[in-house]
Amino acid sequence: MNVTSTGPCRSSRKGNKPAPSQRPGMGAMPHDDGTDFRVWAPHAKAVHVTGSFNDWAEPGIPLAKEEGEGIWSVSVPGLKDGEHYKFCLRCGKQTLLKVDPRARMIDPETGNGVIYRDRFDWQDVEWEIPYLHEAVVYELHVGTFCPEKKRGTGTFESVIRRLPYLKDLGINVIELMPPTEFPGETSWGYNPCNPFAVEASYGGPDGLKTLIREAHRHGIAVLLDVVYNHFGPDSLDMWQFDAWSENGMGGIYFYNDWKAETPWGHTRPDYGRHEVRQYLRDNALMWIEEFRADGLRMDAVSYIRRTKGLEHHESVDLPDGWQVLQWINKDLKLHSPRIISVAEDLGCNAALTAWVEDGGAGFDTQWDACFVHPVRAVLENPDDDSRDVGAMVSAIIPQNSEDAFRRVIYSESHDEVANGKQRLVSEIDPGNPASVWARRRALQAAGVVLTSPGVPMLFQGQEFLEDGWFDDQDPLDWEKARRFRGIRLAYRDLIRLRRNLDGFSRGLTGQHVDVFHRDAENKVLAWHRWHEGGPRDSTVVILNLSNREHDFYELTLPAEGEWMVRFNADWTGYSSDFGDADLICVEGREGEIGHPGVVGGLTLPPYALVVMSQD
Repeated sequence: MNVTSTGPCRSSRKGNKPAPSQRPGMGAMPHDDGTDFRVWAPHAKAVHVTGSFNDWAEPGIPLAKEEGEGIWSVSVPGLKDGEHYKFCLRCGKQTLLKVDPRARMIDPETGNGVIYRDRFDWQDVEWEIPYLHEAVVYELHVGTFCPEKKRGTGTFESVIRRLPYLKDLGINVIELMPPTEFPGETSWGYNPCNPFAVEASYGGPDGLKTLIREAHRHGIAVLLDVVYNHFGPDSLDMWQFDAWSENGMGGIYFYNDWKAETPWGHTRPDYGRHEVRQYLRDNALMWIEEFRADGLRMDAVSYIRRTKGLEHHESVDLPDGWQVLQWINKDLKLHSPRIISVAEDLGCNAALTAWVEDGGAGFDTQWDACFVHPVRAVLENPDDDSRDVGAMVSAIIPQNSEDAFRRVIYSESHDEVANGKQRLVSEIDPGNPASVWARRRALQAAGVVLTSPGVPMLFQGQEFLEDGWFDDQDPLDWEKARRFRGIRLAYRDLIRLRRNLDGFSRGLTGQHVDVFHRDAENKVLAWHRWHEGGPRDSTVVILNLSNREHDFYELTLPAEGEWMVRFNADWTGYSSDFGDADLICVEGREGEIGHPGVVGGLTLPPYALVVMSQD
């Protein structure tokens, strides 16, 4: 385990016995009259704070030990923000120089904590978080989304410049992969070494606040990805913070036995310690209260509630982890009932989205592995005759029948396009991911995501057919946004339908779905989405999963009358080499197709995706 900075502090200076701080809070707390410090170090014999403000005098200004379990604090008059600092801990025969576990800023050159005072101007931007049934989420990685140079690192400022693009696309929620401080220059973000600090290379805390403010100005909510299943594992000053540990493990912030093990190192937080639980809860609330984020997505929740995740036969429940999840989610709702809390558990566990009062974990929604895997498997299959219509149907129908929006549905995410897996177009046609068939089936994936019940999510660049796999050193190729502007337009049109922005597809925001047509032989299926039903509400989606064209394909419809085609993926406006099938409206008439009902017929192009509703 690497420790960023440990080393000797010189002998203490004699002086008056320090008095503890009277201000609430932990870490460095700057105010008009100076800065107060408070730190948890139960095994330290003495704690000092030193830094640029006293020329790194050794050991520095002493902290007083408060009554209770190992809390130390002091008030330092006249000490302003912007100064660098560390804690000097005397622990038996060892003396350690440590970064504050709650440091709000880290200097990228030295690794020192920086005293940060919040003076950010929010400019009174009026804002209201969208409801889940209206949300379309766009997951992005700040470092690769839109950097200044081809091989450079992106920043919050570079994301801000693309907010008009995202707004035009129809996105109203962006989800940032973890923006917390990580070791090195590039990272996915899932190796946080300073969980309370914002990555300096992205723009630090004020940069993140500026992005959130400007996103709100554009009508876009911001979710932050947080990692509470492990820390690090590298560059962790929290590791053996006050020198105590058992079994060579991580000390006070971590389990010190077999429960410490995760796939990312032996750095699972000790959910059974009150101070660690408070640390995680305070971190979650900080993003909501101080940064005005609109919600959190918690990474790998299965490793918070179980020792080895979901499938491992040796995995054991962690009741303390479940209680941490409940506490955080309950406090998020106390802050605002509109805050969005998302779990990445991938176990399709309904208890995660049950309310805390009912024994659930209290999340609003969760990433749905029961959707993404069958959808990708069906569309990646090179053999039309082998496409499993039943698997696609099972993906479209949510397992949680009480609330369709308790799941986030997607065909690409950072996990699905890395670690040996690639973007959907590359999986469909590895030799030519821009081929007509890759484009057609990629649009089908987008259509299934954006018309099925659930909260739809896209991954950065998906809308302009980014190929290959996700790499934190490989920025998006924005030239593809120009090259495939027709595909991007198709995504925009589908998102407009999903959000009912034109007022004739309200059913796509509703709870209800009926997959009323399943033709396993011809690989065609159709489903009906509705809120209350009727014209401009009931919406029908038809999917042809084969390269076979049907000149006149008949199926039952929910109601008589004209069904206007609102989206036809075969339109040449989306790609000049598409077929441009003549699809304007479908007439629903009384007839028989195996049983009495309303019958309609239409031309069905290869790999068709058609969306219809009534005026």
